[in-house]
Amino acid sequence: MNAVEGLSTARRIVVKIGSILLADESTGDIRSVWLDALCADLAALRKQGADVVVVSSGAIAVGRHRLGLARATLRLEEKQAAAAAGQIRLAHAWEEALAHFETTVAQVLLTFADTEERRRHLNARSTIETLLRLGAIPVINENDTVATEEIRFGDNDRLAARVAQMISADLLVLLSDIDGLYSADPRRDEKARFFADVADITPEIEAMAGKAAPGYSSGGMITKLEAAKIAQASGCAMIIADGKP
Repeated sequence: MNAVEGLSTARRIVVKIGSILLADESTGDIRSVWLDALCADLAALRKQGADVVVVSSGAIAVGRHRLGLARATLRLEEKQAAAAAGQIRLAHAWEEALAHFETTVAQVLLTFADTEERRRHLNARSTIETLLRLGAIPVINENDTVATEEIRFGDNDRLAARVAQMISADLLVLLSDIDGLYSADPRRDEKARFFADVADITPEIEAMAGKAAPGYSSGGMITKLEAAKIAQASGCAMIIADGKP
């Protein structure tokens, strides 16, 4: 399944939202107009008969401003405090935006252990399946408040891929601030070549990934390619798309 076929034929879709799209970097405010537009798209997918699951970053980005944590680098306990303050606002924003489309939102907080340990994996899958059956859109985030290792090393690209794997999704869409894979960072190299379709994650493809851009994101192209490998192993197609428009 290529990217064009993916959105038109997929019956179960996981959409991951990056912090840089959802939260204003200077104020920490949630971009409500952007979120409303995205929710219109999600509602349209559901109307077409697709199950939709969202993996949403943004809790730390929102919460740090509410708590006055202005430094670029936060201590672990400050990140956890920011996640606790931001997650409640993030959940409310999703609930308010999806209410316009008479859609129930359900918050699910996961750690990587929830996707790896079989008993917890089966329990999480059962919960998400039940929510979908009942007509809700699960909005999933990493449980940053307690998952210390995940804050240090985790990212929602791979979490989204693991969720897609868990629920046997057909398609994973990573919405970011870049429109796909390039041979180099196009913001720094004007000669960077765009790759519209990638069949296999080869060492040559992996070598094209650079470091994450500065800001709230903990991912970058490296983690997106790692997510692609997880998705590919489970038979799930993946799209990297520019989510700003």
